[in-house]
Amino acid sequence: MKYDEIKEYCLAKPGAYQDTPFGPFPICFKVGERIFLEWYPDEKITLRCEPMLTDYYRRTYPEQIVVGYHCPDRQKPYKNTIYLNQGLDDTLIYDMIDISYQEAAKRQRRKREV
Repeated sequence: MKYDEIKEYCLAKPGAYQDTPFGPFPICFKVGERIFLEWYPDEKITLRCEPMLTDYYRRTYPEQIVVGYHCPDRQKPYKNTIYLNQGLDDTLIYDMIDISYQEAAKRQRRKREV
């Protein structure tokens, strides 16, 4: 899976946009103020997820999915880094992007309600 495919998929989501809040990398995709995907040039992405599902992915795909790269300790239960082009099915990656987007959008809505 290439960056252009990920970019196109992310930007097709309602309210999604690209940003670089930390410098040139990672390239982040956000909904509102929430990041739902971080792309790194060495072919890995970091995504948000629900803790039980995050753990499931790490245990099921230990070579391709690991604890979130560069995440503070408080975010590690919620974020996974996925190594692209390591044998994971693209459909699974798209599903994980969808989950991450939904989690970020849900958190964005809660923030507006407060």
